[in-house]
Amino acid sequence: MKASLSPIAVSLIAASLLLAACSGPAPRPDSGLQAPPAWHSPHTAAATQDNRQWWTRFGSPQLERLIEQARLGSHDLAAAMARVRQAQATAVVAGAPLLPELKGALNANRQKLLRGNGYSQLDADSSNDAVDYFDASLSASYEIDFWGGRRAARDSAVDSLRASEFDQATVELTLLSGVANSYAQALSLQEQERIAALNLANAQNVQRLVQTRYDSGSATALELAQQNSLVAAQQRQLPLVQQQAADARITLAALLGQPVQNLDLGQQPFAHLTWPSIDAGVPSDLLSRRPDIASAEARLAAAQADVTVARAAMLPTVTLSASLGSGANSASDILRSPFYNLTSALAAPIFNAGRLSAERDRARARQEELLESYRAAIVNGFADVEKALSSIRGLDRQRQWQSEELQQAQTAFDLAQRRYQAGAADLLTVLETQRTLYAAQDQNVQLRLSRLQASVALYKALGGGWKAP
Repeated sequence: MKASLSPIAVSLIAASLLLAACSGPAPRPDSGLQAPPAWHSPHTAAATQDNRQWWTRFGSPQLERLIEQARLGSHDLAAAMARVRQAQATAVVAGAPLLPELKGALNANRQKLLRGNGYSQLDADSSNDAVDYFDASLSASYEIDFWGGRRAARDSAVDSLRASEFDQATVELTLLSGVANSYAQALSLQEQERIAALNLANAQNVQRLVQTRYDSGSATALELAQQNSLVAAQQRQLPLVQQQAADARITLAALLGQPVQNLDLGQQPFAHLTWPSIDAGVPSDLLSRRPDIASAEARLAAAQADVTVARAAMLPTVTLSASLGSGANSASDILRSPFYNLTSALAAPIFNAGRLSAERDRARARQEELLESYRAAIVNGFADVEKALSSIRGLDRQRQWQSEELQQAQTAFDLAQRRYQAGAADLLTVLETQRTLYAAQDQNVQLRLSRLQASVALYKALGGGWKAP
């Protein structure tokens, strides 16, 4: 059977192809937010803004080794990479309808009458109880993208793929900053453990001095009990710090995707970890430096394309199909009777109980939701940088005076211990200087850890050197 396209159908097809050719990509989403001209918190500009391997600037080969282990062994990062591969396959599926679909078929059939005079639905009868026939066909079908719905579906899938890639970068940035923070915390707790052991030894030395004076009648039972209480407090503090150090190692090992038994922290002292000077750039640069903001933008673009898809579903569709085939009663003659068939169809939704309009409304609401999420990601990004800059500035000022505090506390304790041993000071003075020294030593380690983590937080807030491809 041969069919031909009417002039109206030909005109409709030509117009639809022209419209599809003229349609371009959707414009980049606009958040409607204006970036501030400069950061509120003052900061010192560094030589470079491109810190793709920012972890190498902390002066720790051990940290660099742990970072590489995390990138290879993290299960969260591997799962994010698998999600990217899923999105890649989805994009291929969404783009396939933009091209015609071709199918080939080869059939062989035999009909045989088992008994009786024949059956009207069969070609076989009592005089010819077996009939063979063979056919081969090649068919093509194509739905014209008259309203841009197919292309919008492809664009939505591509934007979702981009969002998945940015999500993977976000997972990696979060992972690597977590490794850096956990490593610094583990080293700081090792340092606190060392200080706690030294403080316990100092308290025990004073305890022996008080005991000696008590035995000679120069110290009271109250003074001995007070020092014994301080020694007990230091003995309690040591296992607490050891427990916290063990927890930090377990957390770090989990980030690396391995059991804590395989974790090797090396021998680097905590004091050898240094923090670099970081250039925060200008706020407008942040929009292209953070993968989470890029992900929010890509998801908004996908939502905009989904609105076009929902609108197109409410409009008529034009489908073209063509087939070329041949058939025969014997396999050797299968190509001797070729035929073709051309078909065009126009279909339009008439009644669907509001389903299509509801799909459009849902797509619009989804677009509005993701627009607000995009704006929130930008505002939160600015806030993250501001907080990191403020933290760095405040910690630097605190450490400037805390170094003096620690030095004076050590001097006061040494003087009080010597004066008590000479009988020129009471034990209360020694106890107060001991507590002050212990607190200053602990605060020194805490401030150093906070300063290291503030630098890591600033790197993370700036996108960790990541830039949109």
